[in-house]
Amino acid sequence: MAQFSAAYISASANRYSQAGSSSTTSLIAFGSSKYVALWNTGDTTDRGVHQTLPGHEGLVTCTYFACDNFLLSGDDRGFIRCWRLKENEARLAHWKATRTFQAHDKSISSLHYHNHTLATGSSDGSVKIWILVDPSSGEFKEAQIIDLRGKYPLSVRLTTLPNSEAVVLAIGGTDKNIQVWTRSDDSFVGPTVLSGHEDWVRCLDFRPPPSKGQPLILASGSQDSTIRLWNFEVYNHNASKSVNKADGSLSDELLDAFESFRGALADAEEGSRQISLKRHIVTARSSEGSAQQFSITFDALLVGHEAGITSLAWRPSVNQDDNLTLLSTSADSSLIFWSPSTITSTVQGDSSSIWINRQRFGDVGGQRLGGFVGGLWSCEGAEALAWGWSGGWRRWRCISGSSAEEASTEVWTEVGAATGHNGPVKGITWTPGGEYLISAGLDQTTRIHGAIPSDDVEGPAVWHELARPQVHGYDLLDVVSLDAVRFVSIADEKAIRVFEAPQTFVDTLVGLKVARLSAAEGQRPAAASVPPLGLSNKAVKDASVVSTVYHWNEVHRRPFEGELSSMTLWPEIEKVFGHGYESISLATSNTKKLIATACKASTAEHAVVRVYETDKWQPVGQPLQGHSLTVTRIAFSPDDRYILTVSRDRSWRLFETQSDSGFAPVAADKTHSRIIWDCAWAQEGDVFATASRDKTVRIWRSEGDGRKWTSAAILKTPEAATAVAFTPRENTKRLLAVGTETGEITIYSNDSTSISDWQLESMIDHSLIPIDRIHRLAWRPIKQGIQNQLACCSEDGTIRILVVQ
Repeated sequence: MAQFSAAYISASANRYSQAGSSSTTSLIAFGSSKYVALWNTGDTTDRGVHQTLPGHEGLVTCTYFACDNFLLSGDDRGFIRCWRLKENEARLAHWKATRTFQAHDKSISSLHYHNHTLATGSSDGSVKIWILVDPSSGEFKEAQIIDLRGKYPLSVRLTTLPNSEAVVLAIGGTDKNIQVWTRSDDSFVGPTVLSGHEDWVRCLDFRPPPSKGQPLILASGSQDSTIRLWNFEVYNHNASKSVNKADGSLSDELLDAFESFRGALADAEEGSRQISLKRHIVTARSSEGSAQQFSITFDALLVGHEAGITSLAWRPSVNQDDNLTLLSTSADSSLIFWSPSTITSTVQGDSSSIWINRQRFGDVGGQRLGGFVGGLWSCEGAEALAWGWSGGWRRWRCISGSSAEEASTEVWTEVGAATGHNGPVKGITWTPGGEYLISAGLDQTTRIHGAIPSDDVEGPAVWHELARPQVHGYDLLDVVSLDAVRFVSIADEKAIRVFEAPQTFVDTLVGLKVARLSAAEGQRPAAASVPPLGLSNKAVKDASVVSTVYHWNEVHRRPFEGELSSMTLWPEIEKVFGHGYESISLATSNTKKLIATACKASTAEHAVVRVYETDKWQPVGQPLQGHSLTVTRIAFSPDDRYILTVSRDRSWRLFETQSDSGFAPVAADKTHSRIIWDCAWAQEGDVFATASRDKTVRIWRSEGDGRKWTSAAILKTPEAATAVAFTPRENTKRLLAVGTETGEITIYSNDSTSISDWQLESMIDHSLIPIDRIHRLAWRPIKQGIQNQLACCSEDGTIRILVVQ
């Protein structure tokens, strides 16, 4: 029985500001499609995503670590899942779902847990309070529903008030105000309204007081691009009166009157940012029933972002002397660290604190890219992370200084982070030598994934995204590799595009020891650029111009997300036309001298396969006719003698090469009762397989001269079969991998002495496989010292490379 392990999982973060969260052990959990993806940022091997937790039926919108072994996640269908890490188990593979319940009828927009209390906000316009009644199973009991009267909650936060056991709830949403609710007995009462923001309040975060006597701080971020800080303190009415009488300071009544007068003036000033001096008094009851009053006052207005604030996170405190630091992300593609700085008055000698921008990361003018969706801290505040609109992560690490000192003394540098396609991945292909994997997805990008050898000779190579050679304007559907430095891709357009690697990619590949390239493969354009309003990547040959387009200073490290999205393009060297409609399938011969393409078709006239030579990119012979509907897959036989095609018309057809160039039909069959999605040839060339929606995979063998092919075996699958691939390894058994529309991957084996005898070798565990339709399976070509590796891409947006032992 074969054993499987995941060598690589490529997954992107969902476009929700609370999709990611961090534990105190530096484990990041984030929503990726319908998964909860796990990424250990403290891993010294920098492996990236190492596991995905399936179970949600909708997109994961929120995650939150209640503690290091208790994880909560919510989705856009209103469901909450509770995950537990088994006791005394060091391996993360033991995360298990203990409870699933429907909290709301619509999408979960925010969730937060504190002291056995869970608050959930939803786009149904309500916030619900839940009490944890069974910690072992994660069972929650609904305690209260807060109706927001048509407003949607975007952020909810719970914490304990200072010098008290009373719990406070803050709600921000599509109202300009912040609602503060305090717990009284078994329910929350209120709200107290904190006004000042001029647009939606998108994010909130509490900073507990580090020591007695210090205030609780609430940070609020708004779509108006500002951040406001609010202080929560124990209210001493008698002390306040005595102070006012002694020093002649303004009373609360006078301040309220001033606020009313100033508010009337500000109403006439469009876009004015109001600074509220009002002190709000709230009363909360502890679990023992004792009442206590607290004051809420506006403390600071932080201005620095140029677009809406998307997330806020206070830096974890290692000790009481740590300097306050607030992380903020924005749609302007910037991440800022804010902290107070002491200012001394030259006149009176008094000192006060002012909040300033200590560090700023990200891109300049990045609002057009969607900016950062969310951000968080990791490694006890030594790392800051943010994910963007395209789903890729960026990570910065503090390499000197400490949080106990002034934040300005710290030195930060960007390091590698997790990346992935932001949408279904339709095609994958290995280079002929197996150096790296190329993928194409509906996020309109092609990506290159390679294994970087470990510094430790005995350590395993670690897979990462190395380049993004094509950032297109159409959804990309498939890709084939011609050699280590050229590939062909098709998109939802008529043109077929050919790309060649620039010198910077070759240098990076060699510098990272991913591949060894010959001298001829090292002579090429310096880089590539895309002209305004253009779709074709243009070559940049003059090295002196590269600095304005792409300048790779360090070829001994992999590119980061910001560099991948704009600086790793490949020049386009050819465009091929011929089809009347948008391309749909693509294949290359084993000698790489030919490519075959097909387009969308509803008539026999367009349901043809066109063959082109890869030398001059001219057509070879006449189009291959016979199908009546779209050709879904094309495959060349190992000796390139045959071209096999399958179609929506439920038939497969075989074309044989002719001496006078071109191909001629030699065989056809229409045994399948539903659409045929995929086909593949065995390495020996004596059999091929077809995968169909009729839940069968059929094995076909030749009878005599290759003009008659019969069904040798029928493999039944639990769901519609969507992908098949034969292993290229030559041994006593040949393996066939079968993927289905629900994500299952099954391995069958066959002793080559009996073509009709196929045995179920193994079914890959659900923790390692996708949860949605598998579009392609591809075994890595034979490479010395490398185990069997199977790559798959799926509708769920993940790419996985599985090691078969």
